[in-house]
Amino acid sequence: MSATPLYVQLADAIARKIASGELAPDRPIPSENHLADEYGVARLTARRAAQELRERGLIVTVRGKGSFVVERPPGNEGEPRQA
Repeated sequence: MSATPLYVQLADAIARKIASGELAPDRPIPSENHLADEYGVARLTARRAAQELRERGLIVTVRGKGSFVVERPPGNEGEPRQA
């Protein structure tokens, strides 16, 4: 059993998919319901993972549309994100 909270583990898994290109910039990530089903977690855990990814600057959420991977050129992690 990991000491890392489940939502952080899920956020890390999604972040790896973003880093690998499996989840591409400007494309939606799976819905909270889909993530909950895919990873066998509660929807609230999936929601908290999405919040974690927003705090990391990896996704943006558009109300009524979903959450999308942020466009970020490789190697520019230290630069501010475009609004």
